[in-house]
Amino acid sequence: MEESKNAENAVSSNGTIPKVTGIGGIFFFSDNPKDTREWYAKNLGLEVNDWGSTFESRNVNKPDEINQLQWTPFKNGSEYFAPSKKEFMINYRVQNIEGLVNKLRENGVTILDEIATFEYGKFIHIMDSDGNKIELWEPL
Repeated sequence: MEESKNAENAVSSNGTIPKVTGIGGIFFFSDNPKDTREWYAKNLGLEVNDWGSTFESRNVNKPDEINQLQWTPFKNGSEYFAPSKKEFMINYRVQNIEGLVNKLRENGVTILDEIATFEYGKFIHIMDSDGNKIELWEPL
């Protein structure tokens, strides 16, 4: 009963439940990110830029909404994945990031920073139970 009460309290004013809605990005280490991007462009046809490649798709439930998935190789040794020691990081697209962060805190999840807002969305980083750093992103 207490759990459902907390879930109800986490629903935002526009009625969105705090949850993951998709994958927002796949990030991994590379010895030479520039060469990796070029290899994927040449051999697999990815359209790349300095950050990697962006894949776009339509939201099945909201066909006018275009979702993006960012694919990015990072230079080996980058601190962006820290404190995780893993060679990858997944970015999850979420809705109601504030409610989700409150739920994660209640569940004792390690929150690494505060919600940061940029022109392309809100972000926060957490650790999962296997020591993977996860990036949560709510597009604006």
